[in-house]
Amino acid sequence: MYDRLASTWWDEDAWLHLLRTSLNPARFGYLREVVAAQGIAPAGAAALDVGCGGGLLAEEVARLGFRVTGVDPSAPSLDTARQHARAAGLQIDYVEGRGEALPVEEAAFDLVYCCDVLEHVDDVPAVLREVRRALRPGALFVYDTINRTPISKLVVIKLFQDWDSTRLVEPGLHDHAMFIKPRELERDLRAAGLRPEGSEGFKPAANPVTLVRLMRARRRGDIPMREFAERARMRRTRDRSVSYVGHALAV
Repeated sequence: MYDRLASTWWDEDAWLHLLRTSLNPARFGYLREVVAAQGIAPAGAAALDVGCGGGLLAEEVARLGFRVTGVDPSAPSLDTARQHARAAGLQIDYVEGRGEALPVEEAAFDLVYCCDVLEHVDDVPAVLREVRRALRPGALFVYDTINRTPISKLVVIKLFQDWDSTRLVEPGLHDHAMFIKPRELERDLRAAGLRPEGSEGFKPAANPVTLVRLMRARRRGDIPMREFAERARMRRTRDRSVSYVGHALAV
């Protein structure tokens, strides 16, 4: 799917634009806060983006001053990421690879982040072990993913993916069985040598009724994707029932 859609990562009319406009402000804000809290000076520090796609988040992190390496299994998506970074005047190293076998050296990074990825991989514990291998001792791991709950099935699978009147993404994008409960992820983090340091939820700023109305309007073509994404922008919350963001330290 991502190979086929690789040219649309930065297209404001495509559903992948939701990641940039709706999700990135909240999760990048979280990342920036925990980087500061850990005393990491971005200028010259090394960051690894696991599952970087077309570079939507990698460019944000590079602008903080990090030396960013992006890894993704989709070669066409990496081509899009390279072209966009070049046009933006950013130096980002994009490398083809999978989270279960990261093509990077051991203990090479001050920050590793993995966003919208863990719910797609074949082996979450293997990815986390590779994340730990890539991190220097005491370095920071930031993640976000989707919780496996009835409400996440309603919102992420039914509303966004399955029901024709509200669908905004492609059918088959997510599998509810692959969503991860926070306690499961915290268990796997510890097993990989990563100490969980906290997490919080994401939810749309729009209330549920307004969100459904916006989805239906977008589905009918009454509003552009960019307008939908901005009006349905995610905000941080204590409620982790749909999706959540968190961080851990390499021990």
